[in-house]
Amino acid sequence: MFIDHAVIEVKAGTGGSGSDAFRREKGVPRGGPAGGDGGKGGDVLLEVDAQLTTLLDYSYKRHYKAGRGMHGGGKNCTGRSGEDLILRVPKGTVAFDVESGDSLGELLEDGEHRIIAYGGRGGRGNTHFKTPTRQAPRYWEPGEEGEERRVRLELKLIADVGLVGEPNAGKSTFLATVTDARPKVAEYPFTTLEPNLGVVRLRDFQSFVIADIPGIIEGAHEGKGLGHQFLRHIERTRTLALMIPVDTENIQQTFEALRAELDAYSPELAAAPFCVVLTKTDLLPPDAELPEFQGEDAWAVFGVSSSAKRGLDELLAALWKASRPSEESTIGGGGQAWTP
Repeated sequence: MFIDHAVIEVKAGTGGSGSDAFRREKGVPRGGPAGGDGGKGGDVLLEVDAQLTTLLDYSYKRHYKAGRGMHGGGKNCTGRSGEDLILRVPKGTVAFDVESGDSLGELLEDGEHRIIAYGGRGGRGNTHFKTPTRQAPRYWEPGEEGEERRVRLELKLIADVGLVGEPNAGKSTFLATVTDARPKVAEYPFTTLEPNLGVVRLRDFQSFVIADIPGIIEGAHEGKGLGHQFLRHIERTRTLALMIPVDTENIQQTFEALRAELDAYSPELAAAPFCVVLTKTDLLPPDAELPEFQGEDAWAVFGVSSSAKRGLDELLAALWKASRPSEESTIGGGGQAWTP
């Protein structure tokens, strides 16, 4: 099951208390204070695990607590620090403080970690309170409480190209044709109920990642269909591909509706570079031209048929270039061929 958001409650460990102790050694009368400090409480951390692809575990268990620090001991012995609690998450996870809404960080690389709740400081032992006029202090400090907060975890998939379209636009068929991904494909709306990733492999070791999200419909920003809940997964892409079937009754209207829904979700996402892909061109008569429409701001318009495997080489080569940083986009020249 794919789960891309969860709310958990975390509590870092409380610091150990300082010690009220004195030297008691033979031949050392009135040895003075010797109370050690308490150990620091354990932190709560998020750490990327490349083997994970979902936040499913955090939908079952929601409360997490790190270890507390041990109390200080005699002979100025410092208590042991509490054990850190490491919560493993998929690459692309973003954490937010529920109460303040502040971002606690995003984790993008395997092994990367972020502390989301700091353990409390250990209290000082009575050794720290000795003065010239107070030779035998009985003061010590309790350990500080560790941070406690509610944390919202959101998973944003990391891909180079994001596919956007209405239900049954041919996104999943395209993904299954050009990658090893095997999304569910059927002739009814909302076949895709969760995001899918696939890797396109071109010649000369060139590759890029495509994200296919469930179809969006006009009014998605008002909660219609599956709403906007999956659009976060294409926020990190370098380019979008708006996919519209050639047999759509009004291509212009569909194009404008998709653009409007992207803008309603996030003006930043709507401003991302995009191309338009007219799908299912095998439905057109032989040698027929692509339907005309006004695709304002699109960097290109393509016509493809995934079932007939027509137009794929040109589209994939262009998507590879568009998904590269500018200094990489000329590597290998043009005309890269897709290898099915």
